[in-house]
Amino acid sequence: MASVTQKRKIFRDLHRSGCFVIPNPWDMGSAIILESLGFKALASTSAGLAWSQARPDYDLTRDRVLAHLSELAAVTELPVNADFENGFAVEPDAVAANVLMAAETGIAGISIEDSSWAKDDPLYDFDLSVARIAAARAAIDRSGTKLFLTARSEGFFAGKPDMDETLARLKAYAAAGADCLYAPGLREETQIARVI
Repeated sequence: MASVTQKRKIFRDLHRSGCFVIPNPWDMGSAIILESLGFKALASTSAGLAWSQARPDYDLTRDRVLAHLSELAAVTELPVNADFENGFAVEPDAVAANVLMAAETGIAGISIEDSSWAKDDPLYDFDLSVARIAAARAAIDRSGTKLFLTARSEGFFAGKPDMDETLARLKAYAAAGADCLYAPGLREETQIARVI
């Protein structure tokens, strides 16, 4: 079995090498099947895990998700990226602490969303969102874990589709230290091209 350090290096190298497909197992069995099909990495799915337990997305506790990440990381030779929702916290210091707990599960990477899912404003304030990514980056760097950090700008997915806002957020997240940027919910080739 590859070590956690080796998996993190493999995951980082995959991102440097170009595009690759990263499917979403929802349990240990689906992780093993996806690995057997030749994928190079896996990514957990908050929705898939929740739905597999007859719960809505974003309805599982941090500790339940941490246990799930430990299971996935232990059962496969592949690097696993964690869908870690909003970091299970609002304030930057708490997000950073939770990211470090996630790093202990053996994952190779982690994604943090800027979605608050509040009905009146589904995204965290711009400056707070940037501070959350910066805090996660600083914590990862201090820990020496080399965990790969993906920052997600959720406007198109969470009901606030604004291309200029999405681009501004992604640029700020990159400046704050994100290794990878992700804007889910884009539907048009021109939008994707602008993000790239």
